[in-house]
Amino acid sequence: MNKKILLVLVCTFLFGSCQFFEQKVPSEKALFEKRLMEINWQRVDKYPSIASCEAIKDETAKRNCFFSFLTQTIQEKISFDTLSKMYPNSDTIAVKVTVFPNATIKFEPQFSKDSTNYEKNKIDSILHVRLVGFPRITPAIKHGIPVKTQFVVPIILKKAK
Repeated sequence: MNKKILLVLVCTFLFGSCQFFEQKVPSEKALFEKRLMEINWQRVDKYPSIASCEAIKDETAKRNCFFSFLTQTIQEKISFDTLSKMYPNSDTIAVKVTVFPNATIKFEPQFSKDSTNYEKNKIDSILHVRLVGFPRITPAIKHGIPVKTQFVVPIILKKAK
């Protein structure tokens, strides 16, 4: 009988004393805010890509493949264009490329603050006309969600011979 009473008392103590070990559970909002603070918003999990670079397993090589493709394709589409004739003293133009989560692309010329000799609207319209029909780009991924990314790509203006 003593063993039964002792067993009941030990069980009562163990199950009844769980409240002494309880910890306060953080709220959903607090957990969410903590997780937001842990995320590095300056980096993506997967860079944008194109179909021909998808077979590459190494992420650095895949990223380099994408940027090489991007630079080369833009250069080919605007090569020997009026830009090199309009600005014979310029050999490079910076283009900001924005890849949106829905896989649309936007190209914007970038100018230094002291570049007053450029006709910005002309250059912008030339880029928009020449870069139509750009190959499909898969957007960047952050925590499994497509996100907007932006890159500034230097484009070498080829001179007409």
